[in-house]
Amino acid sequence: MQKDLTDYRKSYEKGQLLELDIPQNPLELFKNWFKLADESDLVEEANAMSLSTVDEQMLPKTRIVLLKSFSPEGFRFYSNYNSEKGRALDSNPNCCVSFFWPGLEKQIIIQAKVSKLSYEESEKYFHSRPKGSQLGALVSNQSSVIPSREYLEEKLKELEVKYDNRVVPLPDHWGGYLLKPFKYEFWQGRKNRLHDRILYTLTEDQWKFERLAP
Repeated sequence: MQKDLTDYRKSYEKGQLLELDIPQNPLELFKNWFKLADESDLVEEANAMSLSTVDEQMLPKTRIVLLKSFSPEGFRFYSNYNSEKGRALDSNPNCCVSFFWPGLEKQIIIQAKVSKLSYEESEKYFHSRPKGSQLGALVSNQSSVIPSREYLEEKLKELEVKYDNRVVPLPDHWGGYLLKPFKYEFWQGRKNRLHDRILYTLTEDQWKFERLAP
């Protein structure tokens, strides 16, 4: 049975993005918006971002990952290098991440090139995680087919015994990524669908911004 969604509508009236409020560097605007989201009761997991990749067959895929830090150097997240996303990033390091905070009527889309973090940086973060999460990284051959849920739980029990009083080693297949943005698009919902869209583009180490039609 078909469900008709044509009457699903919302008027966006919580903010605006005008040229007077736009800094020259998009990271400053990202910091301001992220702070608003992180401190808002209307947003859960402000650091949850959609990561889109394209694999060797030119097939796109999007999934949620968690942003773990950002700085002028770039945006960091961590994953299994042998996962579907890891293999896609190996074959095509260009990717896109986006943040959507509906409670604030804001969205940020970032196009970036990705590279792997150093072993030392990945190891430092890995050992800052709860031990259960560390063991989970050892247990899961991410994106591979497994026989059952019980298979995972049995493997976890074995590792809990093995590493009961031992440091969990950083797996060779697990670590961090650094995204270096070359485009940012900031979207602020506005009334009558006349949304504010500001596009930043990096050219010759300089950022320029332009307003896009909604």
